[in-house]
Amino acid sequence: MRVVRAVGFGGPEVLEVAEAPEPVPVAGEVLVEVSAADVIFLDTQLRTGWASEAFGIEPPYVPGFGVAGRIAQVGEGVEEAWVGAEVAARVPGAYAEQVVVKVGDLVKVPEGLDKKAAAALLHDGVTALGVFDNAQVKPGERVLVTAAAGGLGILLVQLARAAGATVIGAARGKKKLDLAREHGAAEAVDYTEPGWAEQVGSADVVFDGAGGEIGRAALKITKRWFSAHGAASGGFAEGDAPGVTVRGIEQAQFTPEQAVRLAERALEDAVAGRMNPVIGQTFPLAEAAKAHEALGARAALGKTLLVV
Repeated sequence: MRVVRAVGFGGPEVLEVAEAPEPVPVAGEVLVEVSAADVIFLDTQLRTGWASEAFGIEPPYVPGFGVAGRIAQVGEGVEEAWVGAEVAARVPGAYAEQVVVKVGDLVKVPEGLDKKAAAALLHDGVTALGVFDNAQVKPGERVLVTAAAGGLGILLVQLARAAGATVIGAARGKKKLDLAREHGAAEAVDYTEPGWAEQVGSADVVFDGAGGEIGRAALKITKRWFSAHGAASGGFAEGDAPGVTVRGIEQAQFTPEQAVRLAERALEDAVAGRMNPVIGQTFPLAEAAKAHEALGARAALGKTLLVV
C-alpha cells in the first residue's frame, strides 16, 4: 500500500510517497481502507521538528492523526459484523491507504453523512465542542472568533450563532471574511489591518485559533472568557486580563473515550444540521506536500483533506 512519509524535518518537500506493507489487524483491531485523511495545522508544525520530543516523533514517520473509511478486515475477537461498516477514527499514521484501529476508537459514520465530512469533524468538531462547552456562551453575548475561516473557526462561528450570540469573525482577506459571514458572523474584521481589535471594540467571549500577536490583541478586549487554543501565528496567546477566565490548549486534550464521545456528538450534530464542516480543498494522498503548502501559506479556506 502507499503511504506518505516525512523523511526528515523541514519544509513540505520532506513528504514523500512510499510503499509499505499492508497492516494486519491483531486482537481487538480492525483494518480500515482510508477514504479521507484529516490534515490539521499541527501536522505542518510537527513536520518542521516543532515539539518533536513532546510528541515522540522522529523521521521517518507517517504524519496524520485521523481517517474516515470502510472496514475491510477484523482482528481476533472482533465481530465480523464490523466488516463493511463506514467509520471514522483518530489514529496516528493517517496519511496512508490503510490503517489499523482499535475497536474502542471507532466512530460509526451516521447514515446520510459523507465520509469526507466525518473526517473533517474528527479533530475540529471535537475541539470545537470541547472549547465551546467550557465557555458557556449566553444569548446576546458578543463572541469573537479568530482564524474564523479555518476548519475549527467556522464550526465555532456556527455554534456561537446557534447559541444566540452576536459573532465577530476575524480572519485574513476578503474571501475568508466572506466565508465567516456566510456561516453566521454578524461582523467580520481583517486582523492584518492596523487597529482591527479597536474596530471590534470588546467581546464577552473570545475563541482564539490564531495565537501570537493576534491573540494578545484579542485578549486585551475580552470581558469574560478567553480560549487560547490556537498557535498558528506563533505561539499561544499570553498576557494579563483581570477578571477574564483564560483557558488554553488543555481544553483540546481528551482521553480516547472522551474523544470518541465528542466525535459521535459532532457527527450527529452534522447530520442534524447544527454543524456544517466547510471542506475548502482536497488533495490526492500523493499530493500531501501541496496540502501542507496551502496551510503554511494561509491559503486554505475551511478544512483541508487528503483523499484516497
